[in-house]
Amino acid sequence: MSGLFGSASQAASAASTVGDLAKDIPLSNPPEDSVSDLAFSPAATQANDFLAVASWDKKVRIYEIASTGQSEGRHVYEHNAPVLNCDFSKDGTKIASGGADNQVKVCELQSQQTAQIGQHEQPVKCVRWFESNGTPMVVSGSWDKTVKYWDLRQQQPAANLQCQERVYTIDVKDNLLVIGTADRYINVVDLKNPTKFYKTIQSPLKWQTKVVSCFTDSTGFAIGSIEGRCAIQYVEEKDAGYVISNSGSPPGSLTRASARKTDPVENRSNFSFKCHRDPPSNNVVNVYSVNDISFHPVHGTFSTAGSDGTFHFWDKDAKHRLKGYPNVGGSIVTTTFNKNGSIFAYAISYDWSKGFQHHTPQYPIKVMLHPVDNDECKPRPSMKKR
Repeated sequence: MSGLFGSASQAASAASTVGDLAKDIPLSNPPEDSVSDLAFSPAATQANDFLAVASWDKKVRIYEIASTGQSEGRHVYEHNAPVLNCDFSKDGTKIASGGADNQVKVCELQSQQTAQIGQHEQPVKCVRWFESNGTPMVVSGSWDKTVKYWDLRQQQPAANLQCQERVYTIDVKDNLLVIGTADRYINVVDLKNPTKFYKTIQSPLKWQTKVVSCFTDSTGFAIGSIEGRCAIQYVEEKDAGYVISNSGSPPGSLTRASARKTDPVENRSNFSFKCHRDPPSNNVVNVYSVNDISFHPVHGTFSTAGSDGTFHFWDKDAKHRLKGYPNVGGSIVTTTFNKNGSIFAYAISYDWSKGFQHHTPQYPIKVMLHPVDNDECKPRPSMKKR
């Protein structure tokens, strides 16, 4: 099922769906090279927000952000090569990062001590914190086709997972781990049984997976591809409102021809939609990579951001675009919401989608803080019959 939301880059039919960038505030002293990742501290006990910024200049920078949006650098630590990903621990006291130096590092913010906790054979593309029986741990995914789990109390990985291909993206929510690899494999892992794939699917999108992002309620995940599409997938078919019929289709496949409705859950089916595309011109449609997807921590709505320099807020349950925003002047490479969803941070950098020949020293490198108004990310009012 495709095209439910229409093209995200087309002009909005109503002024109410056009967002305002006028109040967006730039982060002070941003990185000197392309930004690769952003992560807000999820700790509710911290009065101000703390934002980690990973960059191709080999550094992870930590900023403190006041309620006014003003920011100040608090700490910097380094890898030996570009940093590709970063993530805050649940209590906000530590940051994990992975880089092209094949290392997984953890920085303890209070002491400002940094330690290497893990090693891969090739660059570490992504890292996430999770908890195992109350113990904070880090999971890392690498281009060496492995996912490894790290207990900070020991030097060797606590466990390994061999993937089908290079790991491009991972995300964690509660006990749900989703892994996106080359060749469009999507692996779902129950972290209560972390050494086995709970489920493996091929992405419903036809082109390379760029990002996976878990729903806030951990019942499913969104997938973004390089070809201006996003897919919504539920882990269990019962949550999507369907069960699998094994006749005439491979085990585990979900198609409208092979599925039958089983419960009265409304609008809870797997689907995909087009986004980050220009309107057709002379029978040509320019499509752009969906570089990141972030879920609002309170409302469960989500953002997409792309190479076209735009971001949009969506309601997956109503299958509706809430807001679309004007071009920000460069590719948006990564995004994140703060702990209560009042700030949406997005990074503008060259994303190499058009090759080295389009990169210039004048290309902007910015991190912007967008204050989220009350109605921007709220789900669409229910249209259920009384």
